[in-house]
Amino acid sequence: MSEEVYTNRNTFIDPRTGEEREYTILNLGPTHPATHGIFQNVLKMDGEIILDAEPTVGYIHRAFEKIAERKPYYQITVLTDRLNYCSSPINNMGWHMTVEKLIGAEIPKRAEYLRVIIMELSRIADHIICNTVIAVDTGAMTGFLYFFQSREQIYEIFEEICGARLTTNIGRIGGMERDFSPKAWEKIHRFMKDFPAKMKEFSNLVERNRIFMDRTIGAGPISGERALNYGFTGPNLRAAGVDYDVRVMNPYSSYSDFNFKIPVGTNGDVYDRFMVRQQEMWESYSIIEQAIKNMPDGDFHAVLPEFYLPPKEEVYNSMEALIYHFKIVMGENEVPKGEVYHSVEAGNGELGFYLVSDGGRTPYRMHIRRPCFIYYQAYPEMIKGGMLSDAILTMSSMNVIAGELDA
Repeated sequence: MSEEVYTNRNTFIDPRTGEEREYTILNLGPTHPATHGIFQNVLKMDGEIILDAEPTVGYIHRAFEKIAERKPYYQITVLTDRLNYCSSPINNMGWHMTVEKLIGAEIPKRAEYLRVIIMELSRIADHIICNTVIAVDTGAMTGFLYFFQSREQIYEIFEEICGARLTTNIGRIGGMERDFSPKAWEKIHRFMKDFPAKMKEFSNLVERNRIFMDRTIGAGPISGERALNYGFTGPNLRAAGVDYDVRVMNPYSSYSDFNFKIPVGTNGDVYDRFMVRQQEMWESYSIIEQAIKNMPDGDFHAVLPEFYLPPKEEVYNSMEALIYHFKIVMGENEVPKGEVYHSVEAGNGELGFYLVSDGGRTPYRMHIRRPCFIYYQAYPEMIKGGMLSDAILTMSSMNVIAGELDA
């Protein structure tokens, strides 16, 4: 369906028959009950077949990068929450690690393991949302309601650790704000006990379901070569057969200490993207198990008085602590001049922060590598020639989050 000749704005020459036919313009979005966020796609339709598509972006553009260039470093954390809000803690820690790279901070092993637990819980929560929504788009609502119990358990863990569920602002430059409380550990152990049964139940419900397989196999495919050309990373790239994972290729936060596999697919279609995320949830579960078992003793943050608020008792009784407290609150941290890039394996793929410092109190320049923005460029190619119903499934399987797309 890629060789149509458009004769004017309403007709085209069908390459199969040579006949002149009329096409229909359909605006899918920007607000549509079947899409997952604020997206607009202007589709040229021949009946229910998509002849061409033109995506538009910018409906919730919030200028994060420019706002960040006017804020002190530690205040930028709250902006990263609003990127892919399905797994905010990974965004928070990606930013913290970028600043730590710039200032040359060494993070205690315990803080890194605590971060790993939170990041892998976030990945599971992100994949639960994506995969249950794919099932909903094929008509399977039960898994969405049932499996969200595990996501709720994860959000309760976040709430116990930092006081928030969705926009978490979790952790600090240099490590964690505080160590996990006994209540937080209790909730983590409860999740680890309950998750396998719920995961298996969801897998049994969907993975070999005839209707689900018929709707997803062969829908919205992309080859490994095309995915690489577009700049795909994360589950969408691995589903196309390329085993690239930032946690393995460029380990950070002690990921080199953990044993885990990189699941890959073969066809790069909706079913492969679903299955890769399914398998990745098991791998994340395994990583959390290892982190709990081998949790090091020690401090939960680095010795960084310029960035880490001192205990209140010290502020009241120590002039030095009072000065650091004042400088941190007023954003007068001393940051060296330099240029760094750091990336993490976020729920959707490689999330990177490019940071330039001129030594001032705010970044001179900040740019965010947002995986969703890259996926959305390939969307027209992936849905062209397919059915309109497959376009919805393709979008949900790519897990494009509007907050990250338009940042």
